Amino acid sequence: MDPDERHSVTDAREAQSARLRRRQRWYFSLMGICLTLILLAWNVVRFWSTTTAVVMSFVAAVIPPIAVVIANWGEDR
Repeated sequence: MDPDERHSVTDAREAQSARLRRRQRWYFSLMGICLTLILLAWNVVRFWSTTTAVVMSFVAAVIPPIAVVIANWGEDR
């Protein structure tokens, strides 16, 4: 081993199980937000403002693709 090729402990990658748990937390959190938005929009908010309910539904529709991208981010390294 060349003396210039030393590695410190901080150079080690985080364990795959820890990375998986973090990505799962993000995914389930985002999907929970999505579900909450849909339920609130069409069971509560629509009585006061249909436009707001539609906007909430649109935001909820955009969240799942973002959640998938975040869940799979960096796994090809």
